[in-house]
Amino acid sequence: FFFFFQAEDGIRDSVASRGLGDVYKRQVSTQSTWGLQISGMVKYSREPAVPTKAAKAKGKDLRVHFKNTYEAADAIRGMKLEKAQRYLQDVIDHKQCVPFRKYAATAGRTAQAHPFHVTQGRWPKKSCKHLLELLENVRANAEAKGLLLEKTYITHIQVNKAPKGRRRSFKAHGRIKDYCASNCHVELFVTEREENVKKAPEKKAPKVSKKQAAQMRLRIGKAPKKAAAGKPVKPVTATPEVKAQQTPIKLHAQRNYIA
Repeated sequence: FFFFFQAEDGIRDSVASRGLGDVYKRQVSTQSTWGLQISGMVKYSREPAVPTKAAKAKGKDLRVHFKNTYEAADAIRGMKLEKAQRYLQDVIDHKQCVPFRKYAATAGRTAQAHPFHVTQGRWPKKSCKHLLELLENVRANAEAKGLLLEKTYITHIQVNKAPKGRRRSFKAHGRIKDYCASNCHVELFVTEREENVKKAPEKKAPKVSKKQAAQMRLRIGKAPKKAAAGKPVKPVTATPEVKAQQTPIKLHAQRNYIA
C-alpha cells in the first residue's frame, strides 16, 4: 500500500550545506491528497526561559573531532559573546589554550592551562574555527532581534556525536580496515541578561527586654468592651495562676531595734 504526497505551493524546504560552520535548519511542510499535513523543525535539548531575549544557532554533521570540540565548547560556556570570540581567536594564535578535563587521556601538559586550574590543554584549531563561525551566526541573529551584545552571554552550548564518516584503509595482504571520522553536532543559544539590582538593606528590629516586650503586648492587646445600654459589664476574675504571678515576693520583715 503506497502513499503519494503532493507538495503545496509556496513550501519552503531549505537545508544549509554541510560546510564549515554552516547552520543546519530545515522546515518541511507537505500535504497529501487525503489532507494529511506533516511538518518538522529542528529541536534543541533546551529552550531559553525568555525566547524574545535569546538567539539560537546550530551546526549539524560538522567535519571536526567530537572530543576537541566538546572541550572547546565547555571552555566558552557562560562567557560573554564578545569575550568568547576573542578567546577562541587567542587559541588559534596559541596565546591561550583549551583546558582538557574530560577527554584528557593523551593530552599534553602546558603552563597555559594553569589559569583554568588544570595541567593539560591543547590548541584545537579546526574546532575553534567551527565554533567561531557559529558564534558569528548567533551574533547576527542576536542583532536582528535587537539584543544588546554587551549583555549577551552563552547560556547553553552542547556538542553531540554525529554518525561517523566511514572510509576504508587498504593494508598489506589484501586486508581492508575501517577509517572513520568522529563528526559532531553543535547547538547553542545566547541570552541577554538583566542588570543585577542591589537589595535594599533590611531594617533590624530593635532589641527589647522581656519587660518591654510585655508592655508592648499590653499596648497591642484589645481594649475592654464597653457596657451596652442597660447591661452591666461582668468583672474579670483572675485565675489562680495569674494571681500567683501578680503577688509580690514577700521579703523578711526588718526588725526595729531600740537603742
